[in-house]
Amino acid sequence: MTGKPPRPPFEATEKLITFLYYVDLPRAMRFYEDVMGLQLEIDQGWSKIYRVTPNGYVGLVDETRGSHRANPVKPVQICMRVADVDAWAEYIKGCGLEILRGPRSNEELRIRAFIFNDPEGYQLEIQSALA
Repeated sequence: MTGKPPRPPFEATEKLITFLYYVDLPRAMRFYEDVMGLQLEIDQGWSKIYRVTPNGYVGLVDETRGSHRANPVKPVQICMRVADVDAWAEYIKGCGLEILRGPRSNEELRIRAFIFNDPEGYQLEIQSALA
């Protein structure tokens, strides 16, 4: 072979799915459905894929069946851009969840954001763009 083949266009990508691995899949499902309000898009039994944006998804996987195992160290953060970060912060507090940081503004990044954990310790950042 004289060279590598041409790269397919990114426009052909239909979905982006970030998979997270859980010890207690039903508990994670309740959080993402009841608290975060996400809709189950694809139910694969031991893997549940939720729509976050028109083409962005988060997949929740039963660790006993997936490619990885749940780990107490969670070096992943899911970031969701919303219209009103302060309304979301009040809502999350009202759900009895602990906010780890914020909400606060970062002028350098031009965002306002806060951070909290899901039931098994994955970090979620909710942010809004500063005007």
